[in-house]
Amino acid sequence: MSDLDYRKLLKKVQENTSTREFVEDRFKLPKAEIFYEGNTTFIKNFDKISDAVNRNPDHVLKFLLGGLGTSGEILSGRVVFQGKIPAKQIQDKLKDYIDTYVMCSECNRPDTHLVKQGRTILVRCDACGAFRSVKSRRKKTVQQPAETLKEGMTYDLTIKDIGRKGDGVAYFDKYIVYVPGAVKGSMIKVKIEKISGTVAFGHAVAV
Repeated sequence: MSDLDYRKLLKKVQENTSTREFVEDRFKLPKAEIFYEGNTTFIKNFDKISDAVNRNPDHVLKFLLGGLGTSGEILSGRVVFQGKIPAKQIQDKLKDYIDTYVMCSECNRPDTHLVKQGRTILVRCDACGAFRSVKSRRKKTVQQPAETLKEGMTYDLTIKDIGRKGDGVAYFDKYIVYVPGAVKGSMIKVKIEKISGTVAFGHAVAV
């Protein structure tokens, strides 16, 4: 084989290798398959999500429960949350978990595992060998303070759903607000009458 042929072959191998690595570097989290039954929220494919991030399902669940401010459990590969949790809120918390406990801060790949040293949890990358503490990655994500509903106050809300009893259902941060007689899709002013945990009850106020 001539030197010129060798160089051409080497260049071709390098190009194929770099292309393959670029494809493998892309990490796509399976989208959470969320559905509701009454006042409970399910993630149907929770087992696939925990497998994709290569983390203990109980660890992922504990993080979600703390971030969503609710209770829940794993049943046959699914997660059941108490309350009707907005899908976007769940998906955002899953992304927070990945950013905090999975992604490498150096090569930005998910090929990592958790290592505990004393009271410190480290994220160790199997791809590049880098490691960081969990807290150092968290600093990059600024958590916005949760808004709080107050009884007797009036809020502008959009009715997103209709409950089983015919009440309109709106969402305000972590709260689910039930409004009797409200029409789905309407934006109305709602005066909060009662709050119980993350569930609130109110009535439409005439403008």
